Amino acid sequence: MTAIASPAEAPARSGGPTGQISIVRCAAASMLVLALLLLGFVGYLFGLSGIQESGAQARLYTTFRYELGQDLGPLGPSGPLGRTALGAPVAVLDIPSIGMHDLVVVQGTAPEQLTAGPGHLRNTPLPGQVGLSVIYGRRATFGAPFGKLGQLKPGDEITAITQQGKFVYKVAAIGDSQHPVHDSSLNRLALLTASSSLVPSYYLEVDADLVSTPQSGPAVLPAIGPDEQAMAGDDGALAVTMVWGLALVVISVGGAVAAARWSVWPVYFVLVPAVLAVVWNLYENFASVLPNLF
Repeated sequence: MTAIASPAEAPARSGGPTGQISIVRCAAASMLVLALLLLGFVGYLFGLSGIQESGAQARLYTTFRYELGQDLGPLGPSGPLGRTALGAPVAVLDIPSIGMHDLVVVQGTAPEQLTAGPGHLRNTPLPGQVGLSVIYGRRATFGAPFGKLGQLKPGDEITAITQQGKFVYKVAAIGDSQHPVHDSSLNRLALLTASSSLVPSYYLEVDADLVSTPQSGPAVLPAIGPDEQAMAGDDGALAVTMVWGLALVVISVGGAVAAARWSVWPVYFVLVPAVLAVVWNLYENFASVLPNLF
C-alpha cells in the first residue's frame, strides 16, 4: 500500500500563489514609485521651479545693481571684466501693462540659463543698442516670467535698463512662428515665449520698436548652439538625467538592504536627504530636456 505524504512532507512547488503574489506586489510597488516620481516632477515644474527662479532673480538683481553702480555692467558679449559669462545679468525689464517689474535678463538662452529668468539671445545686440535684440522667456515653468506676454497690445511700453542707460520700446506687432512679424524698423526688441502653457508646439513673438536714442553695440557677435534656438531642449541633459536615475535606483536598493540588516530609522535618517538631493538633480536635468520657452 502506497503511503500518502503528509502536508509537511509534500514537496514545495515553485511558482505557486505566494510567488505570484510577490511578483504582483513588486510590480505594483514599482508602478507606485514611478507614479510618485512623475507627480513630483509635475510639482517641481509648476511649483518648486518658481521658487528656484525667484531666489535666482533676487541674487541677480543685487549683483546687477552693484555692477551698474560701479560701471561694470556688460555692453555685449565682452564686458569690462572680460567675456560676459552665460547666466550673468545683462538687463532689467519692466512691462507695467502686464505687471512685470524689475525682471532680470541673463546672458544666454539655453534651458539652463532660462531657469533663472529671461535670457538674451547672444547673437543679437543688447536692448537699447542698434539692431534687433531678442530675449527668450518661459511661459509656464520656472516662475513663468513671460506667462502674460500674450496680453500685450500695440502701443504698450517696454522699458529696458542696461549699463548704457534706460531705453523705452513700444509694442508694434504680435505674431508667432507660424505667422511671422513683419516690421521694417531697424531698432527693435523681440520677446519670445511658448505658445501654450500646456502643450507648446510653436512660439509667440512680441515685437517692439525703440523710441529712445539707440546706442552702439559690438561689431562682432558670437555664434550660438542648437540648444539656444527657440523651442530647443538640451539633448546632453538626457544622458545626465539617466545617470541621476541610476543613482536613485542604487541608493534606493542600498537603503532597502541596509534597513533590512540594521536599524530602520538611522538608515532612513541618512537615506532621505540623499534621495531628495538625487531627485532634485534628476528633475532639474530632465526639465532641461523640455523646450526652453516652456
